Amino acid sequence: MPDSPRRRRLRASLLLAVLAVAVLGAGCGGASGPTTLTVLASASLTEAFGEIGTAYQQENPDVRFRFEFGSAPEMVERLSEHYPGDVVVTADKASMNEADEYLAGRRRTIANTSLTIAVAPGNPRHINELRDLRRRGLRVAVGAGTVPVGRYTRQVLAKAGVSVQWSSQEISARAVLDRIRSGEADAGIVYVTDLRSAGVAVSSVPIPADVNVTAAFPAAVVRDGDHEDAANEFVSWLVTAPAQKLFNKYGFATPSSPQ
Repeated sequence: MPDSPRRRRLRASLLLAVLAVAVLGAGCGGASGPTTLTVLASASLTEAFGEIGTAYQQENPDVRFRFEFGSAPEMVERLSEHYPGDVVVTADKASMNEADEYLAGRRRTIANTSLTIAVAPGNPRHINELRDLRRRGLRVAVGAGTVPVGRYTRQVLAKAGVSVQWSSQEISARAVLDRIRSGEADAGIVYVTDLRSAGVAVSSVPIPADVNVTAAFPAAVVRDGDHEDAANEFVSWLVTAPAQKLFNKYGFATPSSPQ
């Protein structure tokens, strides 16, 4: 059938309509798509942040998360990269100070915990207190002096007046736990909350409150990130009652003054 002027005009109109929709979609697609926040966080927050991320997304369906868990040195190294992420959460203020040049805005302490002695299930070496860690032949794992759990451990031992000859120094509390679970260490000092994550694989010997310390987890927004506004909103939400309830569920204590 010959192509009539009327058919040609109809095809041209349809083409213009399709092009208009395509241009409109290109103009608003980026704005309407979800924002993905990359959060660099201490490995000790793995379980808590899994549920916290889900809860935040339920309230903010346009936000997604990419959590990357690791040790403090790994996070500081990552922050020096071209696109490091949007939020960083460390396990002590000293680590946050090391990353200060990469951070923006107010830091907030989002959770607290304390330390405990981790031992094999059933405590076969009969460890009852910090002084028992001095026992000859006992293999004791601790955090290295350059990482948060190691700094806290040294504070506790100094307060207790106990000198320990450790057999290994690890990069994180989770690494200390791994030494005990694998049988490579008889005891180690870790966060109470990390020990809870190990379940029946590890037992605990409490450290008295008068020589224990408060381990504080600060959060901050990464400077010049792609999503600073969304990152600030998330960090602010982490100190609200709904978020703190979830931290409490995983054994963390609510900070008296989040800052």
